[in-house]
Amino acid sequence: MSSNILQCKNCGQKNRVPAVGSSAPRCGRCHRPLPWLAEAGDDDFAEVAEGSPVPVIVDFWAAWCGPCRMVSPALDRVAEDLAGTVKLVKVDVDRSPKLSERFTVRNIPYLMVMRGGRVVAERAGAAPAAELRTWVDGAIATAGREGG
Repeated sequence: MSSNILQCKNCGQKNRVPAVGSSAPRCGRCHRPLPWLAEAGDDDFAEVAEGSPVPVIVDFWAAWCGPCRMVSPALDRVAEDLAGTVKLVKVDVDRSPKLSERFTVRNIPYLMVMRGGRVVAERAGAAPAAELRTWVDGAIATAGREGG
């Protein structure tokens, strides 16, 4: 399982953020929430995404996909804005054919919001960060009201 090194925007401390954990990551120095970014594939998706203690934004993408490269920074911004409350999991469709088939991914970028291991919202195509944020907020709120 891999980890990312993220620098805290509040205090500058570099922090190791694991792909899997029992709670959302916090800065080791100032204890502010950190964006939780991870990659997953066919072999570790269940542990990384479905087992997450917080809602997950899943980004199905490919290196050759222009719209995917456009939406990636917007998703990173949403994950940063919602640090401590969501996890962003990126899935490379070329390396994860079983997941693409399981979730019937026909177009990329393809985005899902999962909560409690189940899909609560999905959409295809790129969008600006503000629109993605509104979509994620709505999906999480709806899932919360439904007990998901």
